[in-house]
Amino acid sequence: MLTAFIPIMRFTQINTMHCETCQKPIELCVCAEIRPQDTRLHVLILQHPQEPDHEIGSARLAHLALPNSTLKIGLSWRNLAAALGQKEADPSHWAVLYLGSGIKSEGARPQPLQFVSQKGAPIATPEHLEGIVLLDGTWSQAKSLWWRNAWLLKLRRAILTPQRKSLYKELRKEPRRECLSTIESTSETLDLLGEKPEVGEHLRTLFSQLLDQRRRSKKSS
Repeated sequence: MLTAFIPIMRFTQINTMHCETCQKPIELCVCAEIRPQDTRLHVLILQHPQEPDHEIGSARLAHLALPNSTLKIGLSWRNLAAALGQKEADPSHWAVLYLGSGIKSEGARPQPLQFVSQKGAPIATPEHLEGIVLLDGTWSQAKSLWWRNAWLLKLRRAILTPQRKSLYKELRKEPRRECLSTIESTSETLDLLGEKPEVGEHLRTLFSQLLDQRRRSKKSS
């Protein structure tokens, strides 16, 4: 049975009410709308420690909606297993959304989710994937996470070519047109890897609700 989250409120030092579950100002909380979605693939989100301060950040929201997920905040972990909090994990059964945008192919149109070799050449989608890794932060923060965690080089690389524009629109200026929020990248990737359509749709709906509440909050203030 799917159950909704019940927001737990707290006050910060400046007397702003926050939800303890999503850690956002209560006027931006959408926890009551969360319906946990089961997935075959595990989603591991590595979040740069400076990123959680953003009111419209989406990593925790994605984590709350996906029971089969892990959210870790930090700069580096010893290996994949350490990041997952497990004794062992096989990197060959995991993929990471790669920061590069160029796919080295001769005239072939890239797939929406293209797996590539370390040299950037397209390869087939690997079988028996157990999970995906996403790096959460600004472009520079994500690059920092990539270079600080050498074990990411052992994972399969996937490049996402977004099929939708980001819902952020005027609320956040992205460095590249194809950039998406973490929850949007998660939803598209899970869609393309064969998860149930309602999983990605629910993630996008939650994010849209968060942004709508942010727009209303800005207008009222």
